Amino acid sequence: MTDSAIDRIKEQIEGNKVILYMKGTPSMPQCGFSARTVDALKQCGREFAYVNVLADPEVRAHLPQYAQWPTFPQLWVQGELIGGCDIVMEMHESGELQSTIDGAFA
Repeated sequence: MTDSAIDRIKEQIEGNKVILYMKGTPSMPQCGFSARTVDALKQCGREFAYVNVLADPEVRAHLPQYAQWPTFPQLWVQGELIGGCDIVMEMHESGELQSTIDGAFA
C-alpha cells in the first residue's frame, strides 16, 4: 500500500462525519448496490461526503486492505466502518441507520 493513498483515505474518513465510498456519484450511481445505499442515506436527511472509487484508482485499490472490507460501497460514520449495502439496508429497515447518522451530527 502506498503511504500517500493511505494518508488520503485516513484524511477522508477522519475529515467527514459520514462518508460513502461508492461506484459513481450520488446523482449518478454506477452500480445497483451504490444506488441503494445512496437512497437509504438520502432518506436520513443528512449531508454525506462521498468518494467515487471509479474515478480514484488508488483509493479503489487500497481501501479494501485498509478497511479489511473487500467490496464497495463502504459506509463510514465517525471514523468507523459501518459496512456495505446489505448492512446499510438492514440498518435502514430497522431504523438503526437513521439513529446512527443522527448521532454523528449530535
